[in-house]
Amino acid sequence: MGLLERVSTLIRANLNDMVDRAEDPEKMIKQVILDMENQYLQVKTQVAVSIADQHILEKKLHEQEDTAKDWMRKAEVAVDKTQDDLARAALDRYQTALRLTQSFQEQVNDQKAQVDTLKNALVKLEQKLDEAKSKREMLMARHRRSIALDKAAKAQVAVGEGSKSATFDRLKERVQHTEATASAEIDLLHDDMAEKLNRLDRDTEVERLLNDLKTRKGIPA
Repeated sequence: MGLLERVSTLIRANLNDMVDRAEDPEKMIKQVILDMENQYLQVKTQVAVSIADQHILEKKLHEQEDTAKDWMRKAEVAVDKTQDDLARAALDRYQTALRLTQSFQEQVNDQKAQVDTLKNALVKLEQKLDEAKSKREMLMARHRRSIALDKAAKAQVAVGEGSKSATFDRLKERVQHTEATASAEIDLLHDDMAEKLNRLDRDTEVERLLNDLKTRKGIPA
């Protein structure tokens, strides 16, 4: 499995479901965080390597662009001196330099796309890692409550305290209701934050378009 595929799997992971299914949730969530931290370091290193490769390709691209310009200048000089054979030779070299320039440009574009992909994966993995760390204590507390309720139920059955069944059921319902309420509040907070960020992006784009329009009309921004 490739690096990006492993990262994608971690990003898509549903932490709540993983905890619910795990035999040892605390051990599982610690392992997930450890895996994410290891993958984060690998992606971060790969981003640095890819950026370095991009700079090398860009340098070679600029060198070929300069070479093409130099051969064109030599061809112009040869033409001025009526040296057509030399001009043709220089133009041939010019064409070769142009082809190499195009090849390096394509490589630079591909490398930039790879760098962007890796940077995007790094950001998403960092967000997922932060989510896992923030949820760790909450998920563990939830698991411990579930264990406590289960033990209470078994103890009640063992001593035959059927009269307390309704009380236990109400306690369980309150715990579940509290969890549901907390989850809903978190979802609303995230939704509100996302909407504010989207509104900010839209306002920024509107201002940019307005300034562009004023510029084209010669109106001071």
